[in-house]
Amino acid sequence: MSDLTGFWVVAAAFMTVTAYATVPTPLYPLYQAADEFPVEVVTVIFTAFAVGVVFSLFLVGHISDWAGRRRMTVIAVLVSALAAIVFIAWNSVPGLVAARFIDGVGVGIISAAATAHLAELRARARPGERAVVAASVAGAANLGGLALGPLVGGLFAEFAPDPLELPHITFLAIFVTAAVVLRHVPETVDTAAAHPAYRPQRLAFPPTYRAAFAAASTGAAASFALFALFTSLAPTFLRDTFDVSDHLVEGATVFAVFGAAALAQLLLVSVAQRTQLLIAIVGFAVGLAAIAAGALIPALALFIGGGVVAGAAAGIMFRSAIAVAGALTGPERRGETLALLFLIAYGGLVAPVLLVGLSLAFWGEATVLLVFSAVVLIATLVAGSAMRRTSPQASRSSAERAP
Repeated sequence: MSDLTGFWVVAAAFMTVTAYATVPTPLYPLYQAADEFPVEVVTVIFTAFAVGVVFSLFLVGHISDWAGRRRMTVIAVLVSALAAIVFIAWNSVPGLVAARFIDGVGVGIISAAATAHLAELRARARPGERAVVAASVAGAANLGGLALGPLVGGLFAEFAPDPLELPHITFLAIFVTAAVVLRHVPETVDTAAAHPAYRPQRLAFPPTYRAAFAAASTGAAASFALFALFTSLAPTFLRDTFDVSDHLVEGATVFAVFGAAALAQLLLVSVAQRTQLLIAIVGFAVGLAAIAAGALIPALALFIGGGVVAGAAAGIMFRSAIAVAGALTGPERRGETLALLFLIAYGGLVAPVLLVGLSLAFWGEATVLLVFSAVVLIATLVAGSAMRRTSPQASRSSAERAP
């Protein structure tokens, strides 16, 4: 298999794993109805996924630097297949928590390994091409998969005869097939070379550009906090605030947010990074204001429209964070650096969603959403402004390291 073909195979596998991560979003109301658990339990189930991502990024996300990009990507796909098996065999609350945790482990493994693999395969297939192209495909595969998942889950929930099993059976078959195909993708790491003894992910910034990495990781975490709101609690907000109970609409709403994120990354690939970050800052301000206003009025179109605008801004911010972080270190530590970035980004999934879920027991949904929007807006303003100041450094670093 050629490097270019392998590039697209890895991108497809990456998108499939992340898509499966959000398939359960429109299915949560069905699980709630089946087991009669409150919305707070949904946040616990979702948090189990985020904890799984953080757990795997900390323990194994960085070892593709010496264990091999291809090997870790195959392992990630097989771990996702295991999650599907648990979903099928054990769909009570403990089983859902376990399955979501395992699924998170698979996403954590593939996030850093596939992102680094895509960059290296593209560099070999297209020497001299800007690194931002590979970063855009990696970001689009990540967020595009997260976008497709709720739509697929909504279709199964609305039209499939057994929506709590058939989606998982379908993805199980896809994962097994993907694992076989991935075995033929070229490896970009010399796995036979001497490597350091295993250790967990070091919680250290790239030594020369700590401020730049801190800004990038903050922007990534803030972006994921927005995504977390829609992937975990969007069905609850739609049902309780807007009286929407159609599972396809629930899935389509989340699809629109993530789809805007993926599309914005692709459309702005040729725009200067500083300009992209300015667009992201403005988009966050407008989108979050519209989300909060839509919940207060309430106005469904304003809420969804704000989610689309903020989603596009989050996609731009996240892609910029990947590009900045990837340019701050050489290839020998790129997987480790990206693992730390994803570790912090997925950390942005845990605390906000858990706090939002707990807050709903004491305050109204509109109040909680207003506070959430304000916190995320402040974080993105600070991170985006800092990344705009540091992006020239990142660009110079990237140019210096380009093969």
